[in-house]
Amino acid sequence: MDPASLPLRDIHQPPAPPFWPPAPGWWLLALAVLALLAAFWWWRRREARRRAAIARLFDSAVDAAPTPAAELAAISELLRRAARRIYPAADRLDGEAWLEFLDRHGPARKKDAIGTDFTRGPGRLLLEGPWRSEVPAAEVARLRPLARARFLAWMGG
Repeated sequence: MDPASLPLRDIHQPPAPPFWPPAPGWWLLALAVLALLAAFWWWRRREARRRAAIARLFDSAVDAAPTPAAELAAISELLRRAARRIYPAADRLDGEAWLEFLDRHGPARKKDAIGTDFTRGPGRLLLEGPWRSEVPAAEVARLRPLARARFLAWMGG
């Protein structure tokens, strides 16, 4: 056969690679993403359990107190222990300095804003309550959510 008489055809492109199954690199990328998602989920779950345990600690200590005065003492003790995470000598503060510390180191507020929940609000009971012969349960009930929020903020809950 004469080579000049051979029919010539144009260059043919190979077929496109199939979509499935993906290349090994895509499998590795998918595994890495799944591993990151699993680690993030595990970390969030662990943090949620830790926050719940901190909240249970506060609630159980205050609920175990038989009288409003004992509840006030438990709240004060828990706040002083938690305050040491912010400032190591905070448990030794007393009087107005303690209440000002509680207001100054509250949850994040607007810039330069300091709350007055403790110095002028229901938190004042921490200063006056231990010296009273009777502590009204309603005043302790008003203080409890405020103290609980501060305790959880300091303990990372």
